[in-house]
Amino acid sequence: MTKRICLSVVVSTLLFAGVASAQEYPMLNLVADKVIQKYQQMSCEQMWQQKLNPQPKPQKEQEMLQVLKADPQMRTVFINKVAPVIVNKMFDCGMIP
Repeated sequence: MTKRICLSVVVSTLLFAGVASAQEYPMLNLVADKVIQKYQQMSCEQMWQQKLNPQPKPQKEQEMLQVLKADPQMRTVFINKVAPVIVNKMFDCGMIP
């Protein structure tokens, strides 16, 4: 029973920390939501084309990448938010085993 309580406390703490971090960067949330929406709407064929024929990134996207490179905490929040959607899509499209 004690292990269950400890596990519950740890999970609750991690969830709260994730929500608190996400609320800390409102602009980041907008960008992450846009990235998530892009991947959710993209077909597997489009993903393969994007991988095989990468296009230059727009200026705003390059600027955002620079911000993420400079701020490890912000980068972690961003990756934790978008990675599950992107990796699941890649898996569904046969891009990863």
